[in-house]
Amino acid sequence: MLRTQVRKTAQLSFKRLQASYSAPKLLLKDINPHVIEAKYAVRGKIPTRAEELKSKIQGDLNPANFDQIIFSNIGNPQQLGQKPITFYRKVLAILQDPAILSILKNKDCPEYIKKEYPPDAIERAERMLKDIGSSVGAYSSSQGIKGFRDTVADFITKRDGFKADPNDIFLTGGASAAVNYVLQILCNGPKTGVLIPIPQYPLYTATLALNNSNAVPYYLKESEGWSLDCDELNETIKDKLAEDIDVNCIVVINPGNPTGSILSKEKMIEIVKVAKEHGLVIVSDEVYQENIYHGEFISMRKIVKELQAEHPAEYDNIQLVSLHSTSKGVSGECGQRGGYMEILGFTEELRAVFVKLCSISLCSVVTGQALVDLMCKPPSAGEASYGLDHSERTEIFNALKERSTKLWETFNQLEGIECQKPQGAMYLFPRLFLSDNVISIAKAKGLQPDEFYCLELLENTGICTVPGSGFGQFPGTWHLRTTFLPSGTEWITRWENFHKEFMDKYK
Repeated sequence: MLRTQVRKTAQLSFKRLQASYSAPKLLLKDINPHVIEAKYAVRGKIPTRAEELKSKIQGDLNPANFDQIIFSNIGNPQQLGQKPITFYRKVLAILQDPAILSILKNKDCPEYIKKEYPPDAIERAERMLKDIGSSVGAYSSSQGIKGFRDTVADFITKRDGFKADPNDIFLTGGASAAVNYVLQILCNGPKTGVLIPIPQYPLYTATLALNNSNAVPYYLKESEGWSLDCDELNETIKDKLAEDIDVNCIVVINPGNPTGSILSKEKMIEIVKVAKEHGLVIVSDEVYQENIYHGEFISMRKIVKELQAEHPAEYDNIQLVSLHSTSKGVSGECGQRGGYMEILGFTEELRAVFVKLCSISLCSVVTGQALVDLMCKPPSAGEASYGLDHSERTEIFNALKERSTKLWETFNQLEGIECQKPQGAMYLFPRLFLSDNVISIAKAKGLQPDEFYCLELLENTGICTVPGSGFGQFPGTWHLRTTFLPSGTEWITRWENFHKEFMDKYK
């Protein structure tokens, strides 16, 4: 009897101990190490501090002598005051609420309401609803709505002069989703290498880190307008091969991010020849193709098609992925996540893998797909919306070009800054010539010298930028990336005054 009672008491004590026990929380050591390794400077330390300052300003706890944060760290046009294209939003409104069509077609509909929706916007919305087949709230096919892909194919055909096939086109959640798809397919562990330009857009290094593969840098020549040396490309590939790393892809960003440069036709031909020799997939990031201020944009696809036409069979094995997005250009619809990729030259079994990977995500946002259709086919001359649409696009483009020139001129007038003239995109990537004093102070604070400059700029002016070290840069040089999207020029003057004081303070 006593033994039974002791056993029951022991069991009860154990249950109480179990009830009070709580398993420990996960620590960094318990999660995927490749996630920890991935870095994305565009939304890194300095933008995080900018958000903290923004919250304090909004909460009437302003610790600084400025009353707003200028987020020039990221190409986010509508955050910085760029107005949406009217035609886009009118069509999207109908797609979101098709009942608007019934109201507009009712004979009792007031004229002031009818004027809000021009006939070509109504016609486009009706066609797109037919293409969608149900509702923007329903899944589409994983590759994207066929009618929208037809529009993209027409756009590419007119742009390049070579017919495009809608079956080669995938509608994606911005160009970023396309990058993820491509690199997931190509990255086959730590023995895989992908050539990326330095400086580069940090999405590429972050995605390669997540896929446990190697970013293989090729340095752009700042003194030559951020051009590249294809002989160095060949040497880099051979060096990596000696290290047992298989380089199977080259990323080309044209127009450049963060550099604002445009590749010449001659350099693009050289890149294709390198790809042909080494069997590289070319990933051509062309999301800034509408943002051309000086020079001419030529798609990598056009170069490939011309070479294939001039040299039958010699270039047939070129594999190309081209990317575009509604986030840039004059559309600026970053939050709507619309984009496309076109794949050329892949075997049927690899094409099936692309389709499968898209299928895992079910589909991209359908309204984002609709915006791709609208971007690729804006109102044309003679249509009711053409005048306003053309005016809005011209105003946005001219403002960007004007501010790019103003900021570039300002930088090159200042001591300790040197900047290449932007040909396209939405950014400048000026070089900073920083004193030994700055470098030693930054080191003592555990910062890179350009990171220290950007942090001081933020704390003293509210202007948020990204240090060049977040994009990669030639060893021993320091840069920063800034957009020229913020409206007006007062912030540029504020930056100019800060820079003069900074250089005097840290001589």
